[in-house]
Amino acid sequence: MRKAWVAVGVGLGLVMCFMALLVIGTYSAASSLLGGRGGAVALAKGAVPAAYRSLVQKWGNHCPALNPALLAAQLYQESGWNPRAQSPAAAQGIAQFIPGTWATHGVDGDGDGDRDVWDPKDAIPSAAKYDCALAKHVEDVPGDPTDNMLAAYNAGPYAVVKYGGVPPYRETRNYVQVIRKLEKSFAAPAGRVSPSERAAGAIDFAQKKLGTPYLWGGDGTPEDGGRFDCSGLTKAAYASVGVELPRVANDQWNTGPHPKRDELLPGDLVFFAHDLNDSRSIYHVGIYVGGGYMIDAPYTGAKIRFDPIDTPDYFGATRPTAP
Repeated sequence: MRKAWVAVGVGLGLVMCFMALLVIGTYSAASSLLGGRGGAVALAKGAVPAAYRSLVQKWGNHCPALNPALLAAQLYQESGWNPRAQSPAAAQGIAQFIPGTWATHGVDGDGDGDRDVWDPKDAIPSAAKYDCALAKHVEDVPGDPTDNMLAAYNAGPYAVVKYGGVPPYRETRNYVQVIRKLEKSFAAPAGRVSPSERAAGAIDFAQKKLGTPYLWGGDGTPEDGGRFDCSGLTKAAYASVGVELPRVANDQWNTGPHPKRDELLPGDLVFFAHDLNDSRSIYHVGIYVGGGYMIDAPYTGAKIRFDPIDTPDYFGATRPTAP
């Protein structure tokens, strides 16, 4: 059973319309965040050496074509985090500036009065500023602006303009492809990414049951009149996409990892308990849909509906769609 919440004084139809838009908006916005730029991207824990992490996080947000994970991937590709690296072509330092480019674009990043290509506190800010200057230079070139920026860093902006995008140089194309792939490994998981097809399917199943009366012990069978209780609904929703869950809520808790409140994705199961220190006291479960709401079968006398999850008895969440 589920404790009754005080009803908000708005029409059910308006609530349903709002919540439907919320779910659609969650899905349509989600896909853009994983590849977001700037402040939308944080560094994965332990991915960047501690000595450089704050610099990369700060300067990776210098312009829209850049982000901290991308800057980290570029520095790793350039030097493997070696501030004393030097190439046969005389590229120097952690960001591999050639002397002529450094003379023009090197900056005093730490404000100590010099511009030292061997000092990451100067070289990392310089790399970010140079990236952004290149992005500005090639902003009118067709294609992905970040790919063009990286290509300009490797081959020069003239080549990108000349070829109308990433030039057909094997080294440059490989440089761009490797960094874009590495970018993903340096990025912390986003707060909301595109939900898996299974999660979306489970939500779709639950949405189609909105307005169905609650039945304690209900599994949605013809014998139950198509009615559900809370865990019967979640079990059936995930069964519809090939994910088998236990029958009762406190057993469903153990079917996947437990994301924190700010890590919830649509499709996660959200749980409520009498004792917030004891998973066996879980008595209610719903399917998270985004925006702080779930679809759930609340209690006898109520119907399947949208409800807020942020209540005092919120216990946590489980991601049954995790690999």
